[in-house]
Amino acid sequence: MLKRISISVFISIFVLSLFVPRAIVHAAELDLAPNAKSAVLMDADTGTVIYEKNSHEKLPPASITKVMTMLLVMEAIEQKKLKMTDSVTVSENASSKGGSQIFLEPGESMTVHDLLKGVAIGSANDASVALAEHIGGTEENFVAMMNKRAVALGLKDTKFQNPNGLPVADHYSSAYDIALLSRELLKHPEITKYTSLYQDYLRQDSKKPFWLVNTNKLVRFYQGLDGLKTGFTTEARFCLTATAKRDNFRVISVVLGEPDSKMRNQEISKMLDYAFSQYTNYTFYKKGDLIAKVGVDKGNPEEILIRAHHSMSILMKKGEDPKQYKKVVQFKELKAPIKQGETIGTIDFTNKEGKVVTHLEITSSRDIEEASLWKSIQKVFTDVFK
Repeated sequence: MLKRISISVFISIFVLSLFVPRAIVHAAELDLAPNAKSAVLMDADTGTVIYEKNSHEKLPPASITKVMTMLLVMEAIEQKKLKMTDSVTVSENASSKGGSQIFLEPGESMTVHDLLKGVAIGSANDASVALAEHIGGTEENFVAMMNKRAVALGLKDTKFQNPNGLPVADHYSSAYDIALLSRELLKHPEITKYTSLYQDYLRQDSKKPFWLVNTNKLVRFYQGLDGLKTGFTTEARFCLTATAKRDNFRVISVVLGEPDSKMRNQEISKMLDYAFSQYTNYTFYKKGDLIAKVGVDKGNPEEILIRAHHSMSILMKKGEDPKQYKKVVQFKELKAPIKQGETIGTIDFTNKEGKVVTHLEITSSRDIEEASLWKSIQKVFTDVFK
């Protein structure tokens, strides 16, 4: 007797991209940052904008530029192209950068770990270029990588000319883009082990120990604040992208063009206070949670597991009942081949009126090839004689 048995092979595909909904509050209704040229308050999980002011105005970001530099470092580590223990040899070019620095010398060697501390805590321009050259081969090539990544992230108000934010023509970003960029960096939670440190040392066992003090003083004084990056130049004035987490609710707050550091910190704190007092979130999926199992016609493999790439939640006003929100998961009819980045489905979160409050696109995290004829036979049919 012949018996047909379907043999399932699984891989994990992750929800990668998020379509951000409209802002909840606008500057005309509530001015949380009256002294900033532009500002954004964003829920980190969903990307929902809670408050904005001139959020797409193109302005010099100063050292907030280093958020992109840190992101490319963390992505290189994730891709196994770089290790924290790797030694970086400092070039003449890197050592010559002025402004905030850790006084690297030409030919000096320092680990990626220590250079990242220099960038995250001390806002070191020389350390930023040393990392850029190590990853990109040249500073110019790394800048091209920065701009390519900005396009991929949908940062429409951003263009970089260097990896550290030192003043130069045609180098700009916006509060909204910086919030999106910060959100992407926070998908690498280990970065906050660096950005949350108030002080640390470099070259501690040498004759020239260097004391690092965080340029973001709020990591010491604001509850739950663990990053991310300050910025200042004469043109940009005082800037900050900050993030704080309480329970499972993480918020990103960005201000550009503040008149002084005191006002910068006050208005960042005011924005964060507003978010934590008025909103909370409800988590539908934790990182790695299984969302669905779907088949792929003629695929190798023929079935895939859909998992959450990161925590997925909805933003709610405090006091709201999370049970009023529903999730609707839909998938296309999948047929191989499927390219990496291709949209294969959606998840909509709706309120009690049926209105979509968050829309997620499920994209493939890898290529799925079409199975060969022989593999198809092996996977679909197994002859069992009884």
